Amino acid sequence: MGNEARMTTEPHASEAPAESGAQRYVPLIVFAIAILTLLVIPLKIIGYGYLPIYDDALPDAAKAVSGKSWPEILVLKSSYTMDHHIGWHTLLRWIHLLTHSNAEGLVLISVTALFLVAAWSALPWLRRPEAWLAILVLLVGVDGYVQRFMLGRPFMVTLFALLCVLFWWQRSAASPPGWRVGAGMTLLIAAAVLLHGIWYFWALPVAAFFLARECKWGLCLTASWLAGTLLAALITGHPITYLVEAVQLAFSVIGQHVDQRTLVSELQPVKGDWFPLVLLGGTLVFRQVARLNVKPLARNPAFWLACLGWLLGYRASRFWTEWGLPALMVILTVDLQAYFESRIAPASFQRVAWTGALATALYLTTTSDSGSRWTFNLSTEYLSREDPELAGWLPDKGGIFYDVDMFTFYETFFKNPDADWRYMVGNEPALMPEEDFQTYLKILWNNRDPRAYQPWVEKMQPADRLVMRDSFLAPPIPRLEWKHACSLWIGRLPQTNAPAATKKDSAPR
Repeated sequence: MGNEARMTTEPHASEAPAESGAQRYVPLIVFAIAILTLLVIPLKIIGYGYLPIYDDALPDAAKAVSGKSWPEILVLKSSYTMDHHIGWHTLLRWIHLLTHSNAEGLVLISVTALFLVAAWSALPWLRRPEAWLAILVLLVGVDGYVQRFMLGRPFMVTLFALLCVLFWWQRSAASPPGWRVGAGMTLLIAAAVLLHGIWYFWALPVAAFFLARECKWGLCLTASWLAGTLLAALITGHPITYLVEAVQLAFSVIGQHVDQRTLVSELQPVKGDWFPLVLLGGTLVFRQVARLNVKPLARNPAFWLACLGWLLGYRASRFWTEWGLPALMVILTVDLQAYFESRIAPASFQRVAWTGALATALYLTTTSDSGSRWTFNLSTEYLSREDPELAGWLPDKGGIFYDVDMFTFYETFFKNPDADWRYMVGNEPALMPEEDFQTYLKILWNNRDPRAYQPWVEKMQPADRLVMRDSFLAPPIPRLEWKHACSLWIGRLPQTNAPAATKKDSAPR
């Protein structure tokens, strides 16, 4: 890596004489192509009818429409005190009241806006935005990472803040950070903590700056982290509870699951992903061959964050997907920008051609409906109170929906935000009452054996319903009567004031 920082002996393309006429508009045209391409991609995808039905965007939107608190929606443990995404849910509620959007409209707003927040985040920091397009093409082709940009979840705000901090250092590393840098990073972190709620993970980029021996920047980022976290907590109106609840939830999630397979997908470990090491190795070779004028990797905070994220990803994949991989994207983008600057003049029409080709490749690879990734939800059947065939088969007022599959919660709450029942399993099972959480774990541990549901069956009331999947025949729980609907079996206690379930009700449709 000793040659990585040396200056190339060839003339730098950016030192070429200024061009006249139409060429002076080349940088503007390139930025316009990048901005517009990243704008039309989410619009094209939602035009398919796409909804991220297996993620938090649906219940987040439904909660905003309902105006309810989580204890009115979910059965929660007594120690639950505060919504750890209160900033995001409050913002969605304001948008709902302002626009009168329904749950689906809020999901589409979330998906589009957060995609743009993440996808546009690098552009203000770059002299060659085509480099960012090239890296996005790479990640779409080999990792499918850009699909995470379409989840409509507030972690995209944290991603935006992280990318801004790393690109800010890349652009200004030659000088110590001033008060403007500190204030800017404070506001970025405050927005991320307020909307996403995960404040403690910012210790990772702080550690990365110190590992890179960028101590002044590390101290500035530490101060910004503490100030931004405090500012966000104060805005919630319950600063101590907000910060403590986030940490308690993290320890609860980690400590209560005895087996990693019962964790939500983002908390499960990565599965032997060695491709990042290949990319880093390729980066070293590329730097030597192209003789790039860039800092050594060992002095780059993004490199250390990528390493930390990759290693910790073997504990929980979100360390890699939300911290390590974005840092690697910054390294690759900056290196590619340096290459473009050394080879192509800033006002050259070659830039327009390259940017057009990369924009086309990104658009086609991202919007392609390969494997029905953007239309898989179109065949989804929802349990809805508006369906006359489900009359009497959804929970009654004050009832509880029992199900180990959080997807049922996502879809059903999304379609019935104003329903007056609650769900036993929501978007984080660790928030369930301890007794019910142990039943939940037992069911998953025993591969959803109907006998494992017995504790829930015994505590069911007439207003409650039990949902089970993955069976062609009615579940062998004779205490309940069953109806097959939307690829689910819905069980209820026999209704004393209603006719017995018909043969049609207990047979697959």
